[in-house]
Amino acid sequence: MPMTPKEIVKLLQANGFVYVSSTGSHRKYRNPQTGKTVIVPFHAKDLKPGTEKSILKMAGLK
Repeated sequence: MPMTPKEIVKLLQANGFVYVSSTGSHRKYRNPQTGKTVIVPFHAKDLKPGTEKSILKMAGLK
């Protein structure tokens, strides 16, 4: 089942990521311990499977 942007953000925050900034409908999160940065498109709909997988891969969670 695809995740929503809110679910992705909860997962990122649970793994040490903090909100940095936003531009339009995209929000940037960074993990201060690892230095990894992830951009999450924040729309009302579910994320596409490829987008979800890419975000998790950039965050080092998959």
